[in-house]
Amino acid sequence: MNPVSYQRASSLTEAVRMAGTSRLLGGGTNLVDLMRKGVERPSLLTDVTALSAAIEETEAGGLLIGAAARNSSVAAHPLVRTRYPMLSRAILAGASAQVRNMATVGGNLMQRTRCLYFADVAGSRCNKREPGSGCDAAGGFNRYHAIVGASSACTATHPSDMCVALAALDASVRIVGPAGERTVPLVDFHRLPSDRPELETVLEPGEVIEAVEIPASPFAARSGYRKVRDRASYAFALVSVAAELTLREGRIDEIRIAFGGIAPKPWRAYRAEAALRGSGPSGEAFLAAAALELADAAPLAGNAFKIELAKRTLGAVLTDLTGDDR
Repeated sequence: MNPVSYQRASSLTEAVRMAGTSRLLGGGTNLVDLMRKGVERPSLLTDVTALSAAIEETEAGGLLIGAAARNSSVAAHPLVRTRYPMLSRAILAGASAQVRNMATVGGNLMQRTRCLYFADVAGSRCNKREPGSGCDAAGGFNRYHAIVGASSACTATHPSDMCVALAALDASVRIVGPAGERTVPLVDFHRLPSDRPELETVLEPGEVIEAVEIPASPFAARSGYRKVRDRASYAFALVSVAAELTLREGRIDEIRIAFGGIAPKPWRAYRAEAALRGSGPSGEAFLAAAALELADAAPLAGNAFKIELAKRTLGAVLTDLTGDDR
């Protein structure tokens, strides 16, 4: 690791003042690991764990989660477990208990890809790490890479489980910076790579994540999260699905779906949602909606299996939620 200085922000205002000239440090579960590998080389770290860690009900009946809240605290919170169970399940599906005890909500939103080429500083080309250098994943080992939303410059996937659930829950991110406050929908917070894969979020210089807000939902209690991976623990998703829905008179009334493991950001499945609203729940309808969502998929040599896996995983989650086993 290169020499690095450390400072601690005691308030949100101080964090914003310090953010423009330093990297922000929450639990450090991703950033410190990347520093050890030489992927990240900051000269100054600002500890922002003094930001709000509160998990509070909003006046509108939703939930406000401070950026410094630990992942384990969110997963265990009674309001999360009862009102937004898929968020709790998604968090528990990620990493170990020790990592969840350290990792923060703000840090989870900012975590970087686990692409092997991104982490291989000495031996691989990566446009995300060194813009303009190339992408060795495109013609290399790409089992874990994106099938939708990627570009010729980058095919890496976003690693978060929590963010997939937040995307399906219509969550938003509260941001504070030198120009003031703004709120960004979670689905718009992460960027697709296009020709600038090094730009991963919409945060501007000096901006700090203050909190994540989840709106009240009449149907979030009927929700699920499923993660398919190469081993049962401590592995990132090949495909994951977060979904919530309501039924009315035997048909799907409202539905929200998000995929993980298939795109450079949590992938909200708007096409599949539109296809399923008003339809009767059946395995055929679920697979048809998934096929519509993935119609533009562009798999690489090593990950074409994700198309069928994503279809069947969505079908399994929706079958569980509707009680349909046909």
